[in-house]
Amino acid sequence: MTNSYRRLPSVDRVLADERLRRAASELGIEAVTDAVRDELAARRGAITRTEGPRGSTGSPRADSSTVRPELVEGRGSDGNETLEAIADAAAARAYAALRPSLRPLINATGVIIHTNLGRAPLSDEAIAAMAAVSRGYSNLEFDLAAGERGSRHEHIEGLLRRVTGAEAAIAVNNNASALLLALTALVLPGKDEVVISRGQLVEIGGGFRVPEVMAQSGARLVEVGTTNRTYLRDYEAAIGEATAAVMRVHTSNFRVSGFAESTPLADLARLAHERGLFLIDDLGSGCLLDTRVYGLAPEPTPQESLRAGADLVLFSGDKLLGGPQAGIVLGRRELIERLRRHALARAVRMDKASIAALNATLLHYAKGEAVAKVPVWRMIATPLAAIDRRARRWARAIGEGARVVDGRSMVGGGSLPEESLPTRLLSLATPDVDGLARRLRLGDPPVVGRVEHDRLLLDPRTVDPRDDAALLRAVRSALTGGG
Repeated sequence: MTNSYRRLPSVDRVLADERLRRAASELGIEAVTDAVRDELAARRGAITRTEGPRGSTGSPRADSSTVRPELVEGRGSDGNETLEAIADAAAARAYAALRPSLRPLINATGVIIHTNLGRAPLSDEAIAAMAAVSRGYSNLEFDLAAGERGSRHEHIEGLLRRVTGAEAAIAVNNNASALLLALTALVLPGKDEVVISRGQLVEIGGGFRVPEVMAQSGARLVEVGTTNRTYLRDYEAAIGEATAAVMRVHTSNFRVSGFAESTPLADLARLAHERGLFLIDDLGSGCLLDTRVYGLAPEPTPQESLRAGADLVLFSGDKLLGGPQAGIVLGRRELIERLRRHALARAVRMDKASIAALNATLLHYAKGEAVAKVPVWRMIATPLAAIDRRARRWARAIGEGARVVDGRSMVGGGSLPEESLPTRLLSLATPDVDGLARRLRLGDPPVVGRVEHDRLLLDPRTVDPRDDAALLRAVRSALTGGG
């Protein structure tokens, strides 16, 4: 039997190929060498499955016609074809191995705040601010006027106070951290009970549950009322000597309707303060604008919570606020100071790039330009006529099989449950709609749409107009079977 193993080129011979020299100059020789070894090992494995192990004299394990000839023979008719194929495959392996797994993509799902796709996209100004403080040094914790150590919290507190009316504010790395820090700093041994309605014991993304976050803080949960109805008298009956706070959690990712009752926040504030307790309001999404203007259901705002008497108000930075991942806490100055001084505050603090992005995002609100500048709000506010024009341009560019249909865009991201906006969708019908969707996801850039009723639907509302050309190239390539 011909020993096909010996016909495979050596590692050094493959590395000498021009393709690998180019790859090595970009990726480094170690990464390319590893890729060549992996590729040769894969080809040796294919030979083993066909001919058996080295030195075997028995019958082949499989019909050799099922394996590509170049894998068995190790070379083409001119002796170079296989070397070229191996070099190409090894180069592809090297590039794939070092390509970042976290990649930008085009969100054509119509879900504006898509948790799996990175939630809120940032404004150009926020991205520029992140780059500006990241490429060199900054006064992150340095007081330029005094020439001494400063606080990173000062960079965003002023803007948060301006746009919300809060006495004081602090921002940490996400809203779960904000809740953990607030409870850990406020509950004390013997004064550690937090009263909350059973209907507000929500589960957020990734299986994380509010009761579990609360338990990590050392707080003891006291549940009152029922899933659908909780009255003020339920809270009154539950308050005792060990009660530290009353807490409301806004059910921002689901809605209870029908036979339901909840206690107004102002009534909870009055009760808490009469009993010498704190009132904590976890809003989740954190919306600073009036959603009713855009035909959506009302969403509670931090401003309203503060006016109603909440001592601390918590919300996310990367949902309806439209900024980077962050957990924002607003409220009474003495309570915010307790949070800042707590040891946990260091463990959950924001980095300089996120602070810069949050600062830039808040500036849009302070200047009254959030609807024009913050992508989330620009998408929400985009008129249906403008979306229709883009969808029709897409359909004309794609041609046969493409048409424009009515649809709904979702706000998403644990915000405004069941709320949607009218939109116009590019509809692509194909016998293999799942294959088309997969080719789009694996393209460059990846494009993510949604499949409904054997059609692939792409929503212009959630696609930056600057990405239209890239999206159309990707769709045309996927329709013709390309990647």
